This record gives sequence, C-alpha cells and structure tokens, in this order.
Amino acid sequence: MPPRPRPPEFLERNTYRLRRLMDAARFLPIFGLILLLLPLMRYKGDGADQRVGQEAVYLFVVWIALVLAAFLMSLGLRRALVSPPGADTSAQPPEEKPLSGPTPPDVLAPKQDAQGG
Repeated sequence: MPPRPRPPEFLERNTYRLRRLMDAARFLPIFGLILLLLPLMRYKGDGADQRVGQEAVYLFVVWIALVLAAFLMSLGLRRALVSPPGADTSAQPPEEKPLSGPTPPDVLAPKQDAQGG
C-alpha cells in the first residue's frame, strides 16, 4: 500500500508574515547593490557625460528608498518581535560570570615593592 500523502502544513498568518518580512530584510542589501550597480552596467564609455547628473539623482533616490525600506521593515520587525502585553517581563536575565584574569583596579593600580616603597 502506498504511503499516505502528508497534509499540507499551514503556518499562522502572523508567523508567515514575520518570516516573509525577515526574508525581505535579508534580501534588501542584495537588491540595493543591484540597483546601485545598474548605472555602471549601462556605461558605454563613449563620452556620455551629460548623463552624470541624471545618474547622481538616480543614486540619491535609490539610497533614500533603501533607507526608508530598511526603516519600515525594522518597524514591522520590532512590532512583531516585541513580547506580547501579557508576557511575564519580571524574569531577570542570567547573571554573567566574571572573566578570568585581573580586574581593572588591579591592572591600573601601581605595583608596590616588597620593601613598601
């Protein structure tokens, strides 16, 4: 008898949207690099100096758009990753263990001779 096909797995709508937003945030630098390199890909080297102003405006607009897109994505991620209002926030983070080695006052204090001077 052939194995039963597994039922499709559905994620919660919020989880799915959060993952897609995280994917978009990971892809944004790559997309930005491609957009910023487009003027170099079109360069022919035949003395098209009159396009320099247009390309400067293009680069500035792309830069502003990338900054705004990153800002909006960070707002969405921050809102999604903040703990829910009913969550227990009284839990303290675990205490950090001190690093081995001399402590800062020991390092900064002048060393004294065995004779006390």
